[in-house]
Amino acid sequence: MRDRRRIDPESGEVRADAATVPDAPAGAAPTGAPAQEVDGELVASLQHQIAERTADLQRLKAEFDNYRRRVERDRQQSGEQATAKLLASLLPALDDIGRARNHGDLEGPFKAIAEALETTLEAAGLERYGSPGDEFDPSVHEALMHSYRADVTGPTCVDVFRAGYSHAGRVLRPAQVAVAEPTGEVAAPAEAEPRADEAATHGSGRPDEPAQRPSPLPDDTGSIPRPDHGGPTVSAD
Repeated sequence: MRDRRRIDPESGEVRADAATVPDAPAGAAPTGAPAQEVDGELVASLQHQIAERTADLQRLKAEFDNYRRRVERDRQQSGEQATAKLLASLLPALDDIGRARNHGDLEGPFKAIAEALETTLEAAGLERYGSPGDEFDPSVHEALMHSYRADVTGPTCVDVFRAGYSHAGRVLRPAQVAVAEPTGEVAAPAEAEPRADEAATHGSGRPDEPAQRPSPLPDDTGSIPRPDHGGPTVSAD
């Protein structure tokens, strides 16, 4: 064993070998190097390690944030799809309620229940669309009939056979409509009436009388010529 005590227990003086610097580890500054140079290298090494660990933490945090946002988006989409599937299954019931309302059969307790159901579905995000006069949009409308009309300026829904529904910006069912387009025809100008002098040249001098054509005379054979002055067609005998 080696006695590493700096003070000699017998004489009480500082040993000479205790004042020397112990062997430095590999890579350290040589014996006798200034203390400031050793401290500077140590600080630079620590700062480099801190920068590496900070970059690793920032990268891990960014990956976790992206994962959390992706999970939240998938959860929201799954909820919207489940809600849309449920709302789509209730659309036939809403159609029956609309028919009963149009025929005046929606009365009494059934009316209150139907209105409560419609209010609840609207609160869940169900939107109804489709009314006469709307501009035709093939992405949300389904055309069942087509016609041309002069009172429209573009493709227009002139009649709605079945209302459409959407949820969260997605179409659950397109509206079935009748579409009308502008005719694009220009009214033809009125025909000019014949002048009085033109009518007089074909008639008896008065515009209101029709033109008289001279009656044919029988020839020497006793036949009356045809109106085109051709050969005989009817015998006078």
